[in-house]
Amino acid sequence: MTAPTVLLVDDHATMRAGFRMILEASGVEIVGEAATGVEAIERAAHLDPDVVFMDVQMPDMDGIEATRQIIASGSRSSVVIVTTFDRDDYLFAALDAGASGFLLKNAGPEELVSAAQVAAAGDALLAPEVTRRVIERHSAAGHMPLSESGEIPVSLTEREAEILRLLAAAMSNAEIAQQLFIGEATVKTHISNMLQKTGSRDRVAAVVWAYRNNFA
Repeated sequence: MTAPTVLLVDDHATMRAGFRMILEASGVEIVGEAATGVEAIERAAHLDPDVVFMDVQMPDMDGIEATRQIIASGSRSSVVIVTTFDRDDYLFAALDAGASGFLLKNAGPEELVSAAQVAAAGDALLAPEVTRRVIERHSAAGHMPLSESGEIPVSLTEREAEILRLLAAAMSNAEIAQQLFIGEATVKTHISNMLQKTGSRDRVAAVVWAYRNNFA
């Protein structure tokens, strides 16, 4: 397996240095660093990393806007927001901006390495607490499920619906493949079709769709 490439974005050099030490010790390649949102956009475009670890509060441009611009540019990079989860507005703004996941700044070494690998593979990082916040937010906003019975929408095949439910349970492609006794390439194909049919930008949006439609 090819080692994932990561761009570290944080306005604190000590934080970047700590992440670099942990990730490089496990074989993750750090291709660059940035201290502001503006630098993040420029270096993401130039370095084309698999994953961007993005801080939120930074000078010049915050991580949310930087994430929005990186995703809008058509970049293949997945963006993982590095946050302390003490601001719900950051969490939901990042989701809307296209972030693929969230990571606590005090995450352990194994979590950091796993986040880089999972995001590089195109999987979403949906911690249980994140999923709960998403559900609560949509519930509070008055979003009503479109399918009260949880029935499979006409456009989804049974397999696509099954995989969507497993995605909503925070399972990775590898875990889904193992549970369903199919190949990871097949899982990716079903996910791609399911994203298109549900009008979801990415896996995170698909999970939100699943919960909003009483489907998970």
